[in-house]
Amino acid sequence: MLPLHVLVRREPSPHVVVRYGQERVLKPAHLNETAELPTTVLTWLAAVRAAESKKATGIQVLDLTGITSFADYFVICTGANQRQVQAIADEVRLQLKRRAGELPISVEGYEQAEWVLADYGDLLVHIFSPKAREYYGLERLWRGGKLMEIPEE
Repeated sequence: MLPLHVLVRREPSPHVVVRYGQERVLKPAHLNETAELPTTVLTWLAAVRAAESKKATGIQVLDLTGITSFADYFVICTGANQRQVQAIADEVRLQLKRRAGELPISVEGYEQAEWVLADYGDLLVHIFSPKAREYYGLERLWRGGKLMEIPEE
């Protein structure tokens, strides 16, 4: 027995008509008038700029592409105290939403503000207190990652 798509053959009609009380002929779209696509925003760079605006110190970006499956980039920075750590986390969230249209999948450690981890899928933002950064040493743990150069503004 032949498959159904072989048995039922439809010829394309030259004009497509849709009827909802009155006839309307659908016309082909004007392909020459395409909207310009927005430029791609590097999410890690937007996170870096947000952290810089709140005076974060020790900002580093690790490229973990091909090293880990859960993230491509780590942005690591330090805030001097709990209030500054939270301010950096808030600004990163705000700027990634504005510039890249990104919202975090989850945010951990915001209330304690010793180590705030914001997960943006392919980007993880780590905001440490000075003691926590020294203790955990993510740069040492992920030393296989490539240290990215942060361009000047």
